[in-house]
Amino acid sequence: MTADTALVDPPAPTASLVRRARGGSTLWRYVLIRFLLIFPTVLILVTTVFVLMRATGDPITAALGGQLTPTQLAERIEAAGYDRPLAVQYLEYLGRIAVGDFGTTLDNQRVVDVLLRYGGATLELAVYALLVAFAVGIPLGMIAAAVRDRWGDAVLRVFAILCYATPVFFAGIVLKLVFSVWLGVLPTSGRASPRVEIALNRIDGATGVYTIDAIRTGNPAYIADVLSHAVLPGLALGLLTAGVFLRLVRTNVIGTLSMPYIDAARSRGIRETRLVATHAYRPALIPIITVIGLQIAMLLGGAVLTETTFEWTGLGFQLSEFLKARDFVAVQGIVALLAVIVAVSNFVVDIIAAFIDPRVRY
Repeated sequence: MTADTALVDPPAPTASLVRRARGGSTLWRYVLIRFLLIFPTVLILVTTVFVLMRATGDPITAALGGQLTPTQLAERIEAAGYDRPLAVQYLEYLGRIAVGDFGTTLDNQRVVDVLLRYGGATLELAVYALLVAFAVGIPLGMIAAAVRDRWGDAVLRVFAILCYATPVFFAGIVLKLVFSVWLGVLPTSGRASPRVEIALNRIDGATGVYTIDAIRTGNPAYIADVLSHAVLPGLALGLLTAGVFLRLVRTNVIGTLSMPYIDAARSRGIRETRLVATHAYRPALIPIITVIGLQIAMLLGGAVLTETTFEWTGLGFQLSEFLKARDFVAVQGIVALLAVIVAVSNFVVDIIAAFIDPRVRY
């Protein structure tokens, strides 16, 4: 080959470069597809909520039917636009959501403002619940896999079933009975003591997340008070997810322990406990990441009952109050907004899983 020929014909790319380019294009194609799927997902959820809310009639009649005269009721219905065709209402509803307007409550609060005011409390509760789920579900799942088909494994599997089969409000009542009534070591309800709550709401730039606000004050008594109030709600909601994590980790660790590289390590005399702790648990954590998105929806659903049981003034508690008041506009707006949050959360989790495990992309 002459020098001129070498300049004209560049060397062919190596196989590793080709695989890397294909892998990168596959990842971005997967990201694009998952992003585009957010829109039909949200549309289906929002449409379902709209139809279910309208199945009971217009929200004005449902909420104020017995409090206004027929003339006043008709005026309110006309002013709100509920006398127009359902298709027109639906298109207007989608148009408002597209610009971030999720409606107003009967007392003229914007639903977005309700989310900003009470969303921090629900976020705080969800974080505590996830911490409990990880701290309980993952270690116990590894232990169950290590003692597979023995009495310890059977006990842990029964515990997992009880965790995700027990209604969260019943778990909350039992926890309150044991730790608050019988033992008297934890508070029964609320996010903080009244004195602490007033102090936290008065600080400049309060976030609404009491743990962060208490840390910002630098007062150890405030921090201890907030954390003590979060223990029982976090346990009640977290154990629901911990049972799912326990079963998932157990199954995947057992599957990993049968892989050839584990057999090779076992043949070199490595102890079983070390195999589980250092070789098998990391691959078993990948499915945990993929199901976190689904667990977020479960946590938000369980937050309604948890917050009501412990009088934890978050979005779930407010949603139950709006249901009692038959404020269906507020309920529709909050549920639609939560649907958007769940869809976006699933998208983020799927992308993280795709970066960690390339098999997810295909």
